[in-house]
Amino acid sequence: MGKTTRIVLAGEGGQGVQSIAEIIAEAADEAGKQALYIPNFGVEQRGGVSVAYVQISEGNIGSPKFNTGDIVVALSDRAVRRTVKYAGPRTTFVYDSGIEGIEEELPKNAGRLLPIPAIEVARHDFHPRVFNIIILGAVVGATGVIPLEQVKEAIENKLGYKFEKQPELRELNFRAIERGMELVGVKKFQAPAIFREVAPACEITY
Repeated sequence: MGKTTRIVLAGEGGQGVQSIAEIIAEAADEAGKQALYIPNFGVEQRGGVSVAYVQISEGNIGSPKFNTGDIVVALSDRAVRRTVKYAGPRTTFVYDSGIEGIEEELPKNAGRLLPIPAIEVARHDFHPRVFNIIILGAVVGATGVIPLEQVKEAIENKLGYKFEKQPELRELNFRAIERGMELVGVKKFQAPAIFREVAPACEITY
């Protein structure tokens, strides 16, 4: 059985958590890997935190449930509190550096705490509505198990009809993915300031 990468994503309804997870799973499948995506819609519908679980493996995936994530991503203060239980010594815990008042609630046992300014970067360098695309890039970069090209293909499959109407949105979203990868130290990408003027931006949320 090959190594399995376990990912937990959590955020408020409307932050695109489930879409991010869906795209990751589709990209992994396109790359020839086994992928399992389990959404948690019920909590979101009751006004709680939306959580998504993704597993990616070179071989067969065992149990659909797991206790510790390799990558845990929290996009709000409530998401931080909801996901600390999935942290362990080998966990990279990613959260937006703009979330306030969570310093004492971050997992003490996580192998690595990784704050990234995704909201700020989206607002200043791109467009606020591609915040979740930047997070997608951060997950891709932090895990290192999915080729960027497959991720772009999955984005194309989901948003291609919008790209046909506004081709500039394709480049906006693709550069946002690359910027997210840069935020976790993968590679230096530069986002042209022209993207700040693109409107309306194309986002993926549900």
